[in-house]
Amino acid sequence: MSHDHTHEAPKTLFALIIAMIINLGIVVFEIMFGILSHSLSLISEAIHNLTDISSMVLGYFAEKASMRPVNNKKTYGYKKVEFIAAFTNTLILLAATIYILYEGVVRLLKPEHVLGWQMLFAGVVALIGNGIATWILTKSSKENTNMKAVWLHSLQDSLLSLGVIFGAVIIYFTHWNIVDPILSIVISIVLLKSIYALLQETFDALTDSVPKNMDFEKIRQSLAQVEGVQNVSDLHIWLASSHTPLLSVHLQIKDKGELERVFNESKKILHDTYDIEHTTIQITPVDLKMETHCEHCN
Repeated sequence: MSHDHTHEAPKTLFALIIAMIINLGIVVFEIMFGILSHSLSLISEAIHNLTDISSMVLGYFAEKASMRPVNNKKTYGYKKVEFIAAFTNTLILLAATIYILYEGVVRLLKPEHVLGWQMLFAGVVALIGNGIATWILTKSSKENTNMKAVWLHSLQDSLLSLGVIFGAVIIYFTHWNIVDPILSIVISIVLLKSIYALLQETFDALTDSVPKNMDFEKIRQSLAQVEGVQNVSDLHIWLASSHTPLLSVHLQIKDKGELERVFNESKKILHDTYDIEHTTIQITPVDLKMETHCEHCN
């Protein structure tokens, strides 16, 4: 199954623009009410919304870049920009989360008086706005890693908004101001797990690791089981973009007359079983002596 990301790009770009507008309004609203209510949770959420906007701007330009055609210099086009933007966005999100953890600890040691009703009002408005933005980005997040990072930013803010509301209700009825920094710390710690997973995913893509949904040894065995194949070597599997897995491999055969059949069967297995359409298959006789100086052959 092959995905045509180009057809989805206009919808993705439109979703990003709408989400950016919503988040810009939320930031202004939350900063204003965060200062008025002395709420760290509210100000923390405003900071996250600022990182949302930056991630959406990066995501927008990454999507635009990925649509540019290939040329003699960029033979795969600009598809890798998707992973660069996602990695950058995730680092920004990590920095913002660490900052919130730090501020939460400071407030935990020295709690400030918080106006619960103002915090509650702002939290409800922010939750509605963040919820709409996250919903708009949900479909796009399934298209590629870049949009997944953007969606995660927005989801994080929705969770923070929910935490702000929960904390505001407790503070309003109990006057336990310490609840505000505790919530900021708990939410940030929970979200660090998702941040780590996305960092690992984008780093793997940038370093041309085997995609996590593909079993390297299973693919090697499938090729080795093709009738006539004597040896499978120099197998590499990596991603040009979320929907473009690439594979190169060296197959050795005993009978030269079997070359065309082995080639076609190997291509069919890779396409039908593993959804790998872009492949480079080198086939040579098993008795052919080949000099190689490759440090990355396997």
